[in-house]
Amino acid sequence: MLLPGSSGNISRALAFALLLALVIGAHWQLVRQWRGGLSLQAPPARMAVELRKPMELKAPPAPPKPQAEAPRARRQLAAAPQPAAAASAVELPKPLPELPALTELSPPPVLADPSEGEPGPEWPLSTRLRYSLVGHYRGAVHGDAEVEWLRQGRRYQVRLTVTVGPSLAPFITRRMLSEGELTPQGISPRRYDEETRVLVASPRRLQVLIDPLRIQFPNGRMEPTPPGVQDSASQFVQLTWLLLTGREQARAGHAIALPLALPRRLYAWRYDIVGLETLDTPLGPLPAWQLRPVVTDSRGTLQATVWLAPQLQYLPVRIRIVQDDETWVDLLLAEPPLQEAAPENAHPTARGSTP
Repeated sequence: MLLPGSSGNISRALAFALLLALVIGAHWQLVRQWRGGLSLQAPPARMAVELRKPMELKAPPAPPKPQAEAPRARRQLAAAPQPAAAASAVELPKPLPELPALTELSPPPVLADPSEGEPGPEWPLSTRLRYSLVGHYRGAVHGDAEVEWLRQGRRYQVRLTVTVGPSLAPFITRRMLSEGELTPQGISPRRYDEETRVLVASPRRLQVLIDPLRIQFPNGRMEPTPPGVQDSASQFVQLTWLLLTGREQARAGHAIALPLALPRRLYAWRYDIVGLETLDTPLGPLPAWQLRPVVTDSRGTLQATVWLAPQLQYLPVRIRIVQDDETWVDLLLAEPPLQEAAPENAHPTARGSTP
């Protein structure tokens, strides 16, 4: 039996509970938006590229020759004509030849669409590199890592996976994916996806979207897109391309400016080339250039020192990622890299031989 007025109290309580649920739900949506956006686009599937051919050591490509300055045209002064006799007739200029009719002119050349076809022989073939991992995170840790550089036409993907702990049940797994286009200025990333799993906890996902005008960070903030910007994964292949093509010089003391759109914000990054070191790898002793990052404000960022081997098309054979003195991992090439087979009509540079 209900007491008088009890039905009204129950109705008011239900209405209050419903209102409270709506307020909490709206608050949770705002928290999700602030942390990582209302919704994340699903990561793209891996490109269907088969990697079976072991990569062979090749002599490093010869540095490009500096272009000689075009000789300036010298004006040759004609000799001043001698004054002719007053009685001599003035020689009239010869008539100009008749111009061809418009129908006789050849049509203008049709320019190829730069968005179609292969990007050029200077890009490495699709490659997989596997690394052994040692490091420190609340004690010594071990694991492995894998980098896949995949391309089809002008599209590319860089897939970087790092696992710490046993391979069957790793303590930490981080997957990074960069996808975009290959342009005459190098890599142009369009999106960056990152997923981190720690033991049995729910995965943490981040996404950075990049278009020619603006960058959208995980918290929804926008910033203008600077020329040549890279993300956490694409930066390594962009460095490879810059050195492989001679757009940047591989010499000690040289610095390479590289703006980076990391998940927190945009950074004005710089890599200093420290020098050429010899690393012990499964392919034998391998010379590699050490590139060390320099950034004025490194709070909350991971800094990666990378070693690029000229005999492996300047691909990274060692990567050392540091958060602080007590948290770091060191990746070293564990086996010969695998590549896709070069097409039969490929340029010699695309096959990995010396140009």
